[in-house]
Amino acid sequence: MLLWLVIVIASYLLFGLSSFGDKLVLNRSPNPKLYTFYVGVLSSLAIILIPFAGFHIPDVVSFFWIFLTSLVSVAGLYMLYSAVAKFDVSRVVPIVGAVQPILVLFLGWFFWGVRAITFNNILAFSILLLASIIISFEKKLAPNKQLLTFSLVTALLVALSLVFIKMVFLRQTFLQGTIWIGICNLLLVLTFLFIPGFKKEAFGKQSAPGKKTLLLVLFTQLVGGLAAFSQTFAISLVPVSSLAIINALRGIQYVFIFLVTLFFSSFFPNILKERISRKIVIQKSIAILLIIFGLVILVL
Repeated sequence: MLLWLVIVIASYLLFGLSSFGDKLVLNRSPNPKLYTFYVGVLSSLAIILIPFAGFHIPDVVSFFWIFLTSLVSVAGLYMLYSAVAKFDVSRVVPIVGAVQPILVLFLGWFFWGVRAITFNNILAFSILLLASIIISFEKKLAPNKQLLTFSLVTALLVALSLVFIKMVFLRQTFLQGTIWIGICNLLLVLTFLFIPGFKKEAFGKQSAPGKKTLLLVLFTQLVGGLAAFSQTFAISLVPVSSLAIINALRGIQYVFIFLVTLFFSSFFPNILKERISRKIVIQKSIAILLIIFGLVILVL
């Protein structure tokens, strides 16, 4: 099997575990600025890679793509958390998940042309995208103009960040690119400290989790960081012709969340209990079969 495919599948399993942890910890809407700030600060941990990769100043063109990557990544995170806080994750994620892979596909065509796109790639992309839409679809979606605006802008920013990250890795090694993107992310979110009242918001007692949830929060963030690192590594390896497939594979994350939720609801309802109807099981099962079919096409 293709190495990048194995790594991206592993990253979505980790994202699923992180999302499950968030489900246990978070009982309120996220603070967009605060969450974006914390994620940006955590991404700067990439500097621990310096002893393994060395520290080299990138050329001007590379730095341009690194800065653009950080800019759209931070903006995309802020828009995503803003949309979730305003509308609820179950309404935002299906729209973003459906639109983002299509945008990545067209952006890839724009920057690199269509000559490298194979029929198998298009077929696998279409099947995997359909599976992601099916598995994340919920009745209460009820899109309106404001929800669509937030979700589409978020999808565009995240799609651009994916393409720009690939641009960085076409000019820099994986470790060097990751280090510099982490540094730029940190510098950008540090500007939040100039927003009146944000320091108190970020470092006040009310922003800290309780003792009972602290370990779970740390574990969730660690797993989420490892997932993001793995996905970034996969992006550095994937051919530009298959870049959009990375997004289309997101359905694997929803499959994992569904299976873990089903397990806990059945055997440990005191930890997490969700009512899972027969209709939902059928819906998720169809999506799982489509994902398997799409993966088979990819490796043929």
